[in-house]
Amino acid sequence: MPSQFSGLCIGASALFAYQASINTTANNIANVQTEGYSRQETELGATAPLRVYAKYGSTGTGVEAVSIKQVRDVYYDKKYWENNSSLGYFEQKLYYLGQVENVFADDGVQEGFSTIFSKMFNGLDTLNGGNASDKSVRNQFIFQAQNLCTYFNSVADALRETQKDCNEEIASTVQNINSIVEKIALINKEINMLETRGGYANELRDERSLLLDELSGIVSVSTSEYEIRNTYGENLGGTNFVVHINGQLVVDGNDYRQLECISAETKNHQTDAEGLYDIYWTDTKTMFSATSGVAGGTLKALFDLRDGNNNESMRGSVKEVHKNDKGEYDAITLEYPSNADINALNIPAEGTVKVNNREMKYTSWEAVLNEKGEIETIKFFLEDTIPTADANVMPGRVIDVGERVDSMGIPYYQQQANEFLRNFTEMFNDIQKTGVTLDGEPMGSFFVAETATGVLFEFDGWEKDADKDENGDPIRLISSTSDGYHQMTAFNAKVNYTSIKNPSYFSTTVDITNGADAYDLLDDMMALQADVTMFRGANAESFLETLLSDISVDTEKNTVFYKNYFNVSTVIENQRMSVFGVDEDEEALNLVKFQNAYNLSSKVISVMSEIYNKLINETGVT
Repeated sequence: MPSQFSGLCIGASALFAYQASINTTANNIANVQTEGYSRQETELGATAPLRVYAKYGSTGTGVEAVSIKQVRDVYYDKKYWENNSSLGYFEQKLYYLGQVENVFADDGVQEGFSTIFSKMFNGLDTLNGGNASDKSVRNQFIFQAQNLCTYFNSVADALRETQKDCNEEIASTVQNINSIVEKIALINKEINMLETRGGYANELRDERSLLLDELSGIVSVSTSEYEIRNTYGENLGGTNFVVHINGQLVVDGNDYRQLECISAETKNHQTDAEGLYDIYWTDTKTMFSATSGVAGGTLKALFDLRDGNNNESMRGSVKEVHKNDKGEYDAITLEYPSNADINALNIPAEGTVKVNNREMKYTSWEAVLNEKGEIETIKFFLEDTIPTADANVMPGRVIDVGERVDSMGIPYYQQQANEFLRNFTEMFNDIQKTGVTLDGEPMGSFFVAETATGVLFEFDGWEKDADKDENGDPIRLISSTSDGYHQMTAFNAKVNYTSIKNPSYFSTTVDITNGADAYDLLDDMMALQADVTMFRGANAESFLETLLSDISVDTEKNTVFYKNYFNVSTVIENQRMSVFGVDEDEEALNLVKFQNAYNLSSKVISVMSEIYNKLINETGVT
C-alpha cells in the first residue's frame, strides 16, 4: 500500500511545479519588450505512478516540471528570412538609385544637362547674323561648350564616387557577415554544452535567431538542425545546426567559414573605379557567389548597383585561338560581337575574357572594322598561354568580355553618358572638320579627350593595318591604345585647348573667302540639338529624358517590389509574434491561473497536515 505520507509528497510536488510555472510567467512578463525574446512555457507532467498491492493497482505520485521551452515555429522563421532577404535587396537598391537620380537632377536648384545643353546652343546661335568673327561671342560659345564637358566630367565623378561607396559598403558588409557567423558558431557550442546535460538553452536560441534575422537581410539564409547520434543511432543529446548563405555552407555546428575582400586586378568596365572588391572564402580561396540565382539581401544589391551593366557587356563567339612563334596559344579572337557599334564599346584596355568557364586575363586588344565602321572581330592578347587541350575546343564557343550583370547599375549609366558623348562629339567634330578657322586653316576636332595621365585623343582617323582585305583595301583597325572615339568617356571629354586659348580656332564656314562672318556651317551644327537622331532613337536634347526614364522605371519597379515585400514582412512578423511573442493579457491570466493552482496545492498540504495530526496525536487507546 502507498505511504501514509504520499499525499503530503503529492502536494509538495505540485507546489514546486506551479512555482516553476509562476517563475516562467514572471520571466515572460519581464521580457515583454526584449527584442528577439521568445515566450517560454513550463511543460508539466505526471510523475511515475507507484505500484501498490491493492485492488486499484497503482497510485499517482504527483506532478513535476518536465522542461521549460521557448515557443517558436521554425516555419515562420524560415519564411521571414526568405522575405527579409528580398526586402533588404530592394531597400538597398532604392537608396542608391536615389543617389543616381540626384546626379542627373536638373530642377532649377541644380543646373543639369538640359539647361547647360540649351545654353550652349543658344551661344552657338548668337554667331548667326554677322557675329561669326566676333571673338567675344565665340568665347561665350566655347565657354558654354566647355561647361557641357565639365558637366559630364562631374556626372562621371559623382557616379564613380557612388560606385566607390558601394564598394566600401561591400567591405564593411563582409566584416559584418564574418562577425555574425562567428557568433552563431560560438552560440552553437554553448547550446550543446548546456543541452547535452539536460534542459534547454532558450535564451541562447533566441540570441541565435536574432542573429539569423540580421544575417537574412544581408544575404539569403537557409538553416537545418539535426540530432547528433553515435554509430549505433543513439541520440547523444546535442544537435548540429547548419547555416548556408547564398546556397554556400558557412556554419556547420561549432565550425564556421570566413570571407575576405580582395581588390580585383582588372576592370570589368572601361570606366570602373580601380580596385573594386571581389569576395573570396579564406579557407579555399574560391570566389563567393554574391549575385547567383539564389543570392539576395543588401550584399547582392550592392554588387548589382556597383557592377550592373544591364547584361550589355561584350559577348561573341570564338573565331580562332592564335599561336605565337613558340607554338603557344597566347591570343584569342572574338567574332559576331553582341554590339558592333564602336561608340557603344565599353571594354577596358586590360581585363578578362571567359570561355568554357575558363577566365583569362588580357593585356591589350585590337578590333577589325568593316566598311561601315562596325566591329567585325576583336583580338585579345592574353597574359598567360592557354593549354593546347583547352585551345582546341574553344573555337565556336561563347566568349564573354568581363561579367554580364542583369541590373542597371553605375556602369550602365556611365556607359549611357559615354555613348551619347561619343555620338554627339563625333557628329559635331565631323562638321567642324569640313570647315576652316578664322585664320583660314583647316579645322581639327573641337571636342577631344584627355586622360588623367595626359594622353590626348583628337580622333584623326583609323589605324591602317599592313595587311589587305579581299578587295585589296587596307584593313581598318582600332585598339586599346588607338586614337578613336571609343577612348572618349564622360571623365575625359573636353574642348580642344587651342580653341579655349584662341577663339579663332573654331569653324563657322567651309571657305573663309566667303567672309569672316560667314556661318554656312551653323545650320548643320544647330541641327544637332533637336533635328538629328543621335541616342537610342531620339535627338540629343532628349538625352536626359531618356536616361531619367530608365532611372524612373527602375526606381518604380523596385519601389513596387519593396512595398510588396514590406507588406509580406509585416504579415509574417505578425504571425511570428502570435506564436512566440509575449501577450501581456495572456500572461496575466496565466499568473492568476498558476497562483490559484499553487494556493490549492498549499491547501492540500494543510489538509494533509490536519489528517496527520489527527492520526498521530489524537488517535489511540487511552
